[in-house]
Amino acid sequence: MANHQDETRAAYDGVVELYASLFADRLEAWPLTRAMIGTFAELVRATGNLQTADVGCGPGHLTAMLHELGLDAFGLDLSPGMVDHAQRAHPALRFQEARMESLPIEDGVLGGVLAHYSMIHTPPGELPKLLAEQVRVLIPGGLLLVSFFGTDGPEPVQFDHKVTPAYSWPADRLAELLADAGLVPFARLLHDPVSERGFLDAHLLARRS
Repeated sequence: MANHQDETRAAYDGVVELYASLFADRLEAWPLTRAMIGTFAELVRATGNLQTADVGCGPGHLTAMLHELGLDAFGLDLSPGMVDHAQRAHPALRFQEARMESLPIEDGVLGGVLAHYSMIHTPPGELPKLLAEQVRVLIPGGLLLVSFFGTDGPEPVQFDHKVTPAYSWPADRLAELLADAGLVPFARLLHDPVSERGFLDAHLLARRS
């Protein structure tokens, strides 16, 4: 996993400003994604625990959105360049460099974890470890929202992402992995692609059992 993570970090460090210019405001045109994140935030607030990690936060735009939705949100990212940009763009919020397989968070302390297209570069065989780590940091009843590129086929599909190779997933297959990790998937949203890649945009919402 170390080599894969190192390659991903280096790739994103090389495109920080371009990535931020392209994607920091993209949810303005994504009403379905905004709705799913808003639902996630409402359900996290209902747990009574507002602490929420935006795992793979990139330039920090969704960390700020979660904060605006009433959560005590902080951002974590593998790329130090992204963390630096996020901290400069949102100086009132907390950001930290971190690896997704070893989050710098104690067991069972978060009401929510957002993983917005942040696991798409993870090879399928390594994804269960990342999901287990996200479950570890959630309180019982805590929420995880995973967003990813969806495919209609039976297996994950590798494709040439503009930054570094990535994978699209069948929603049913990823939901099975969530259940295996100790989560209860209870809502999903799949919609026509916003990007030119042609994959469905997919979101799974799950609760720690």
